[in-house]
Amino acid sequence: MILPGDPAPVFTQKCSTDWGYYSFDMAAGKYNILVFTPAVEKLFTNKIMDTLQDLLEAKRSIPVEIFIVTTSLQDKNSKSDHFYYIYDLDCNVHNIFGIHVDEITCVITSPMLRVKEILPQNAITYSVIKNFLKNNLPPANNPIPALLLSDVLEMDFCHALIHYYHHNSPLPSGVLTKNANGLPIEKIDPMFKRRYDCKLQNQNLIKGLQARIIRRVVPEIRKAFQCTVTGMDRMIVSCYDAAHKGHFAPHRDNTVEGAKHRLFAISINLNDTFEGGELTFPEFSDQGFCPPAGGALIFSSALLHAVRPVTKGKRYACLPFAFNEDSLNSARMPSG
Repeated sequence: MILPGDPAPVFTQKCSTDWGYYSFDMAAGKYNILVFTPAVEKLFTNKIMDTLQDLLEAKRSIPVEIFIVTTSLQDKNSKSDHFYYIYDLDCNVHNIFGIHVDEITCVITSPMLRVKEILPQNAITYSVIKNFLKNNLPPANNPIPALLLSDVLEMDFCHALIHYYHHNSPLPSGVLTKNANGLPIEKIDPMFKRRYDCKLQNQNLIKGLQARIIRRVVPEIRKAFQCTVTGMDRMIVSCYDAAHKGHFAPHRDNTVEGAKHRLFAISINLNDTFEGGELTFPEFSDQGFCPPAGGALIFSSALLHAVRPVTKGKRYACLPFAFNEDSLNSARMPSG
């Protein structure tokens, strides 16, 4: 069985979401209460559902999500406006957490998806969980494993990229995700992401951008992360516009086939005449980061991150990914 301090196992399982599934790696950035039960009716019988209802009050002041993980076929259509129901009919989630299918057990995870507390049935009470949450709030500004660099691009080059964006028909930016069969798809979802992208096709601009990243970013990645970058992809110029409430909800950049080779995201701001639009890393803190014009923020594509809404002006950015050939080849190899 998992123990406090262990990373929580991540999973994708059938759920009461609109998509019909839930990927638990997206639960980072908040405390998570997972209540494992043989059947939802047992939660009512043992008054545990009353405890969960009472905990809804805590959600107003503490970032917390509640999951009910049931193995009962009778619960497969259970819905709630306040909880997520995980339909663990094949017992996969129970098994990877090491929870016996006949027991009621509560597991609490931190915003970094680390196991913080495991409560047996008799300890699942409102006072126990509420006191735990209040006494274990994370520091406001945990260190972020990211590089913040200035002077990656000269202002003339930034202006050239912005000019290219405005003269080459940018399009709404899609979200790379999975369908119900687990296959990668790209869809437009304005509630999740509002951004316009323009793919770079001018070879002089592409070569100029690559040369500057090779000279000014790659050595810093090698020094900070002990990784030698040998390739880049997704050469685009993007715009988050306050007029469109430009933003990007929390996500990871390497969870879908075709993107798993991406080791590092490189977010280069091309201007500074905007407000909002900061990058955040919910697993660590609510602190926002905004590189200066021509500067870049470099971080692992596996980190959960988001872009806050731009509240004034337009944030122009260049957003390539970096990788090495080993990671690309590994992503192409069949699993087994």
